[in-house]
Amino acid sequence: MAAVIPRPGSRVRLRPQGVLLLLCGAALLRIALFSELYLRYVKEGLRPYLVISGTVLIALALLGLLTRTDDHDHDEDDGDDGQDGRSRAHDHTRNPRVAWLLTAPALALLLFPPPALGSYSAEREEARVAAQGAGTFPELPAGDPVDLTLGAFASRAEWDTGASLKGRTVRLTGFVTRDGDGTWSVARLLVTCCAADAQALKVEIRGATAPAADTWVTVTGTWHPVGTPGSDTARPVLDAVSVRRTPTPSDPYEKR
Repeated sequence: MAAVIPRPGSRVRLRPQGVLLLLCGAALLRIALFSELYLRYVKEGLRPYLVISGTVLIALALLGLLTRTDDHDHDEDDGDDGQDGRSRAHDHTRNPRVAWLLTAPALALLLFPPPALGSYSAEREEARVAAQGAGTFPELPAGDPVDLTLGAFASRAEWDTGASLKGRTVRLTGFVTRDGDGTWSVARLLVTCCAADAQALKVEIRGATAPAADTWVTVTGTWHPVGTPGSDTARPVLDAVSVRRTPTPSDPYEKR
C-alpha cells in the first residue's frame, strides 16, 4: 500500500472494509490465541496458522483505517461542459451505507463463536471407522473399567473376530444423540483436519434412561454383541451400568 501524505483538510474516514477485517481478525485471535475454542473447528496443530491469519487481518485493517483521505478527492474543471465553468467535487471513496451490514456477521462471530458440532451432525453423517477388514485385535489393558475412545470400541465391536471386548467393563465419553425409534447413543465426531470433514461415531446404549440430547456423559458398561464381526450386521452396542454427566471437553472431537 502506497504511503499517503496527509494534507490540510484531510481526515480519517472509517470504512466498512477495514472494520470487517478488524472484526474477523479479532475473532480469530479470540478463539485461537486467548482460548481453546479453535478446537471446535480445527485440529490442535493448526493453531499457529490461525494466530498468524488473525494478526495479518488486523494489520491490514489498521493500515486501511489509518489511511487519510481528502474531503474532495478529485476536483475537475468542467468549464467546457456547459456548466458555466463551475467545478464539482467527486469522492470515489464513498461506500453505500448498506455495506455496514456486512460487519454484523463478523461482530456476531467475535461475540458468539459457533458451538462444536453435536447430535444434529451425528444423526446425519454416521460413519464407520476405517478398518482393514475383520480380524483379531490386541488384548485390552488390564484392569476394569478400561477407558476407550468411541472409535476404538466401535472398531472392536464391528471387526474383532477374537471378541476382545467380551467380559470387559469399558468406559466411553461422548454426547447424547437420540434416534427416531426411541433408542439413544453416545456419540463423538471424528475429524481428520477440521470440523468440515467430521464423521460421526455412535455407540448405542441399552439399559439406561437417555439424558437430554447433546448432554455430555461418561457411560460405563459391558459390550453387547450384535451381528457378526466383519459383516453389515455388526453394530457397537453397550449395556450400561452407570451413566454420569460430564463437562464438555475443551477438545470435543476424536482425531484420526
